[in-house]
Amino acid sequence: MRDMVATLVRYFGWFVLAIVTIASSGCVVVRAHEREHLAKRAMTNDRDPGEARFGQHAKGSREGADGGTGEPGGGCGCN
Repeated sequence: MRDMVATLVRYFGWFVLAIVTIASSGCVVVRAHEREHLAKRAMTNDRDPGEARFGQHAKGSREGADGGTGEPGGGCGCN
C-alpha cells in the first residue's frame, strides 16, 4: 500500500511540474523593438479589410441587427 501511495505522489509531483511549466510558458513580454514584426500585414487575421466591411454591411442590412458597427439597416436588404 505504501509503495502505491509513494508512486502516486511521485507521478503527481511530475504532473504538477509539467502543468506549471506549460502554463508559465504562455506568458511573454514583447519589447518595443519586437512589436514592429507583430504589426505587419501578415500577422493580421483579416487579409482583405474591404471584403470584411462589405460582409458587415450585407449582414447588417439583411438582418437589421448588426452589433454596434453603425450600419443602417431595416432588414429588407435594400440599403
